[in-house]
Amino acid sequence: MLARSLAQVVQKHTHARRATKKEGTVAEFFDNLTSESPPLPARFADLKKQMCIDKNAIEHAWRTVLQELDDATEEIVQQGNEMVLRVPTGDIQQGLSKEQLKVLKKTGVMIVTGGVSEQEALDWKRSLREYIAANEDKVKGAPPENIVFYEIYNSKAQTLARTHPALIAAQKYLLTLWHTSVPDTIVSVRTPISYFDRFRIRHPGPSVFTLGPHIDGGSIERWEDPAFRSVWKRILEGGDAWRQHDPFDISPRLDANQDLYNAPNQCSIFRPWQGWTALSHTGPGEGTLRVLPMLSLATAYIILRPFFRLRSEFASRISSAADIPLGADAWVLDLDNPEFPGSTPGKTQAITPVTHPHLRVDKTVLSIPRVKPGDQVYWHTDVIHAVEADHNGSEDSSVMYIPAVPLTERNAAYLRDQRETFLQGLPSPDFPGGEGESCFVGRGTIEHIMHPDGRRIIGLEPFKYAFVDEGERRAITAANEILGFE
Repeated sequence: MLARSLAQVVQKHTHARRATKKEGTVAEFFDNLTSESPPLPARFADLKKQMCIDKNAIEHAWRTVLQELDDATEEIVQQGNEMVLRVPTGDIQQGLSKEQLKVLKKTGVMIVTGGVSEQEALDWKRSLREYIAANEDKVKGAPPENIVFYEIYNSKAQTLARTHPALIAAQKYLLTLWHTSVPDTIVSVRTPISYFDRFRIRHPGPSVFTLGPHIDGGSIERWEDPAFRSVWKRILEGGDAWRQHDPFDISPRLDANQDLYNAPNQCSIFRPWQGWTALSHTGPGEGTLRVLPMLSLATAYIILRPFFRLRSEFASRISSAADIPLGADAWVLDLDNPEFPGSTPGKTQAITPVTHPHLRVDKTVLSIPRVKPGDQVYWHTDVIHAVEADHNGSEDSSVMYIPAVPLTERNAAYLRDQRETFLQGLPSPDFPGGEGESCFVGRGTIEHIMHPDGRRIIGLEPFKYAFVDEGERRAITAANEILGFE
């Protein structure tokens, strides 16, 4: 039961409610993956100069990163998608081994098998199809003529999946792999909350709407927002300091603004792990997820890339991405150009053979191994990923997007607003606005959530845990106040 009626909740905090975003679809957010973006304003050249404190150190970092990329690329080519860790749900319950953790922290990708039965996942997909059919005249998605990505957030099936004990258990464990570098950081990594997202039902054939290699959670914000920029402090120091970058340090990320331009589809909260739960048997070549299983090294390259350009004598000879020389001597430090390759305000961060040639995404971005209904797939927020352009299988390739998100003050404020949109059948706050499912029949309700952990993760009951430290105590106390509980 709610501590008090949601209709009577009186807010006593400073976290303002989010403005509703404009209507649209997911396709608009990713159009920079297939078309050239307009030039950035001159102020971004000034931003480069501000960040580049020691030119020699930055040049040294660039050279060492390029050297290591050669070996890392060869390893991926040799091992293929065997690099993607696959673990049974029992390993999550017991805790991963040192070797498993080493692999996960290197690649940033994991598949969790079991936990959700195949039949239960197939029942969720059947329920989604029935929900679509019952509201056929109101359903939106992309591409509009043959929807694959549905602008649906509040179905019964999604509600059941988000609050499933096996998913909550996996999320709890994955979040505890993050740590704080600042004492008493206000966060509870043991407390997952739900972040509503879409689902995909993709039938065989080529995709009209292709998701090439990219990183979510901001693009130009990585450099433009001071708090977000602090996440890459060791990389931007230059020299060999980039090796000390810790992709699992949660402290500097909590104040990062990933959505400076209030873009529909841009995740505005801290989401350590993106993820989806399979609703079908799907393997390589069947429209599945693709990842670049290289976390820290790829991140260092991406953060350093805007500071360098190809020397003029080489640039004039380039007719295709294959012609771009990769040797460090062919590149020069350039702080006068405002270009941040692949970064477009209000869009995702694009990674292409032209914008980031040294990553060799044609070789390093791999399709994940085969999954079956109920399997969970998670990837670190900084991991480069894509979706296969073609689906050459014989059955649908379907997933529900369900990430792992911890309890923080900002995330609790989002949860409060998301709870409200859920109760009204509206799109989740980060996603395109409009009437959503408010007039749909058969959508999910709080009555479909039967156990306390499931109700807490949606924001329907207060969080009650034994506190590990002062930071967690403050996070849970603040969250309960933000959510309107006594």
